[in-house]
Amino acid sequence: MNDEQYMAEALALASRAAGYTHPNPMVGAVVVKEGRIIGRGYHHRAGEAHAEVHALAEAGDKAKGATLYVTLEPCAHFGKTPPCANRVVEAGIKRVVVGIVDPNPLVAGKGVNILRNAGIEVEIGVLAHECARLTEGFITYIKTGRPFVTLKSAMSLDGKIATRTGDSKWITDEAARKDGHRLRASHDAILTGIGTVLADNPKLDCRLTGEDWPYEVAPHQPDVVILDSKGRTPDDAALWHGPTRKILIFVTKACSKERQDALTALGATVHEVPAGLNGVGVDLDAVLDSLGGAGYTSVLVEGGSGVIASFVEQRLFDKIVTYVGNILIGGQDALSAVGGQGATTLADAVPLQFEAPTTIGDNIRIEGYYRERKGAYVYGDC
Repeated sequence: MNDEQYMAEALALASRAAGYTHPNPMVGAVVVKEGRIIGRGYHHRAGEAHAEVHALAEAGDKAKGATLYVTLEPCAHFGKTPPCANRVVEAGIKRVVVGIVDPNPLVAGKGVNILRNAGIEVEIGVLAHECARLTEGFITYIKTGRPFVTLKSAMSLDGKIATRTGDSKWITDEAARKDGHRLRASHDAILTGIGTVLADNPKLDCRLTGEDWPYEVAPHQPDVVILDSKGRTPDDAALWHGPTRKILIFVTKACSKERQDALTALGATVHEVPAGLNGVGVDLDAVLDSLGGAGYTSVLVEGGSGVIASFVEQRLFDKIVTYVGNILIGGQDALSAVGGQGATTLADAVPLQFEAPTTIGDNIRIEGYYRERKGAYVYGDC
């Protein structure tokens, strides 16, 4: 095996903790000696031991003279745990291969300096793109103070999310829908609008079991965020009866104090924010600032075409994931994936950078990053 293959093993380990580590990043590590992996580890939850510590503990005394592969630069500061860089030095590691430098100002090269000052050979940038994708939520959170925002939709090949009569179940097949649940599990929170709550009464949970989720830890159940300016979320909504998680409802002054108290009594955390553009809905900037302040590093937006349009028009998203079903719907009155007024000219259109599409069952998953997004990882300038 070569450096890329060992780093790929570290990436696979890190992904086991999807959704569980915020506000910390997912990190994986392996210790290799004489062509054999002698230690594996990943960061399980915030506040617990980091990936390097787990991997070095498994390797034991054999770690001396070995190579450590880690997806993110070892930390150099005292937080809830001691600095990992010091632990690596103490273990007698000879060489460290790092995926990407940690953008956190508390680290940002300091961990690498500790290793090099101790005489350890350090190489940076192996599978950097993949490591940056793994930690894109953390990177955006550190750089902007806000969560990484992913827009998710399912549409027909001609861009429709429902027929002209509103029929939408199901545009994609079961394999694509299961992948959508894996996408949910990888985010700290799911965000939707009151329109979706009233129309679909969704549970907004992750329902993967058995072979659909191969890890020993159950899939993460993301918190729920509802944009509900007037506090119309029904008392008997399905989301109240889901798994244990936080429910955050963002309202405006249009929601009475009595209704806010009633939602709080139901178990929600209610945040009053200013109204949105032209007095419609809620102020999305205020919502994202609040979520960032609470430590959320990633949010999956599963709203209807109106909510999706609001994030697109205000350029408040980082990535869009679209599942394209193998059907055509047609019709001018059928709902499109992105509502709103849309761009006036092509120069006003939102520029995207595509990742390679993936075929899932009979459907296609397409990912595109907003080219001008803030918080993107730039190798060597973090």
